Amino acid sequence: MKNRKTKNYELKPIFLERMSSLLGKEMQTYLDVLDKPLQNSIRCSTLKISPEELLTRLNSKGWEVSQPFKLYPEIMTIKNELSPGELGRSMEHLLGYYYIQEIASMLPVLALKPRPDELVLDLTAAPGSKTTQIAATMNNKGIIIANDSNLGRLKILASNMERCGVANSILVKKDGIYLCKKLKEFGFQFDKILVDAPCSGEGTLRSSDATAKMWNPKTIKNLSKLQKGLLASAIEILKPGGEAVYSTCTHAPEENEGVIDFVLKKFGNNVSIEKISLPVKCRPGIGKWLDHDYDKNIEKSCRIYPQDNDTEGFFIAKMKRKR
Repeated sequence: MKNRKTKNYELKPIFLERMSSLLGKEMQTYLDVLDKPLQNSIRCSTLKISPEELLTRLNSKGWEVSQPFKLYPEIMTIKNELSPGELGRSMEHLLGYYYIQEIASMLPVLALKPRPDELVLDLTAAPGSKTTQIAATMNNKGIIIANDSNLGRLKILASNMERCGVANSILVKKDGIYLCKKLKEFGFQFDKILVDAPCSGEGTLRSSDATAKMWNPKTIKNLSKLQKGLLASAIEILKPGGEAVYSTCTHAPEENEGVIDFVLKKFGNNVSIEKISLPVKCRPGIGKWLDHDYDKNIEKSCRIYPQDNDTEGFFIAKMKRKR
């Protein structure tokens, strides 16, 4: 396949070959959607304002706002073209009435379904889009442990939590694997855990030139090792009957199905993968990649492609610790 220049960057031949192996005849459709700008999307911070009130305020500003999912009125898209930076400069944003968040990024928390009475761990929490979403879903009740290993990112997380009115979270700065080890030593067990893992970011090509410039197969290999460690460590501190959601914003099977397959093999009958219901088109997890055959149950996971939903790309899997 010939190289492809999209926006201001050139996609590397080996990346194109890998995506072609995943998508087959749909490859051109995928490439075409990369040239389209992402729609503006926001999530209403329901800890501060109702979706109805926010909608009224935004419409009065001349914004053409829609709510694409009936069951999730807090998710909104802006149809008209705004001036650069307008989303971030509005009074409603500064007051924490909404969080600027891409729709695909909101889906892992919808899969996790945290409840107000639960103890929840967000293992790689910064900059806070999903932590604030978890807190809103829990109505600021229960407890969230929000962890990140980077101090600069943790400061951004703290700022976003304060802006959005989050009051049920404890911030921690630790390496994720080390934190899980220590929590296990002290007997902590969680009802829900989100592992939104660091990844190669292939799903963000529509919004990030840097992704294409920095992408390389070695990074995928190294990240896969880290992701396996993070998810396996998280499973260790799940309560019996507890659930963990693993998500990435990449398409690479080594970082997605390969990680889930590793954990299923490691924990055997003690862990199962659960079917996910989301308000977008989800494709099943793949069963084979290169010379690797994955557990057949991995098809219950969810692949989200940009051309299917006019979003960025994501991978989501939900796992349950058996009682």
